Amino acid sequence: MTKLYVIHENEEWTTHLFKRLEELDVPYEDWLLSSGTVDLTAVPPEGIFYNRMSASSHTRGNRFSPELTSAVLFWLEHHGRTVINGSRALELELSKVKQYLELERFGVRTPKTTAAVGREQLIKAAESFAGKSFITKHNRAGKGLGVQLFQSVEALKEYVKSETFEEPVDGVTLIQEYIKSPESYITRCEFVGGEFVYAVRVDTSEGFELCPADACTIEDLFCPAEEQETPAKFQVREGFSHPVLENYKDVLTANNIQIAGIEFIEDEDGTIYTYDINTNTNYNSAAESAYGTYGMLEVAKFLGNKLSSEYPTVLS
Repeated sequence: MTKLYVIHENEEWTTHLFKRLEELDVPYEDWLLSSGTVDLTAVPPEGIFYNRMSASSHTRGNRFSPELTSAVLFWLEHHGRTVINGSRALELELSKVKQYLELERFGVRTPKTTAAVGREQLIKAAESFAGKSFITKHNRAGKGLGVQLFQSVEALKEYVKSETFEEPVDGVTLIQEYIKSPESYITRCEFVGGEFVYAVRVDTSEGFELCPADACTIEDLFCPAEEQETPAKFQVREGFSHPVLENYKDVLTANNIQIAGIEFIEDEDGTIYTYDINTNTNYNSAAESAYGTYGMLEVAKFLGNKLSSEYPTVLS
């Protein structure tokens, strides 16, 4: 049977999507890639394939899921299958360095950033930020991995030489200028089918690990999706409009990314700095209920329409 195949490694982040697909009677198969094989001599099944692989898979014990997914996506694309968020999307998902360079290529301002491998090189890289606040983050991240704020190079030295230093899974740590938001929030712009859906304001006053999903893993110490958190943690910015949205759309189109959340922060002068493209985007139900638009429903509609357009008899 021709259907939609959902590629992922985290069942908690697909539950809401599957419910929406069932509501719309879209036939699908759960393709969990926590492990598996790829027979390169085989021909893939007919259908549409949606990649939801996450850069933070290693934090859930799925260290090599992205590598396995990369092999699967290239195999699918080799056979001409339609892949939503294909191999290029996965490439950007796994590297903030590549994200920033793509954003800059399309005129989107990003924070000053230096990538470093090795603890001594990390300290040396931070010297160019002397006299300014800066943050560290992992190149292959998700969930705010490795994000810490430093006021001085000396403070970084203490951290890097301590047992608490977090080694990135790909070995690449980023040093990035700290953009101070006057009201301690960031904005996440959601796109489905390459089109803007809504922007959500996310309170950052309690920390950097801001998973928007309604089900977050136990490691998400600052997860705002838990019931005891105030619904105001996430708020849709009604009527949000900004020229940068067109730049974002150009970035997504050029990289064959159909579904994504792009995050930016505004400094005290109102200047926008974009710092993340999340191709495994999740949504917050409290914010959506107040606004009346549901991200996963829009994703399910888009996938269903894509399936029916290529295989007209499937949903007829």
